[in-house]
Amino acid sequence: MLSNVTGWIKKLTEAGVGLVALAVVVQVIFGSSASFLPGDVVASLMAIISSLGGAGLVGLDTAGLLYQILK
Repeated sequence: MLSNVTGWIKKLTEAGVGLVALAVVVQVIFGSSASFLPGDVVASLMAIISSLGGAGLVGLDTAGLLYQILK
């Protein structure tokens, strides 16, 4: 059962990361004025990272490490 839950978490995480990546690519292609995007996605991501300061960079490194372990 735990492996089922872990599998669902992996799938949902991959889907979420894929949606964010798609939004970034669409914004790069069409600009921040794309009518089907909820605002400036890249600026929102950068604001989140900069608000976390050094902890944001450590969090990104940790997330990358966890992704490699769970992959």
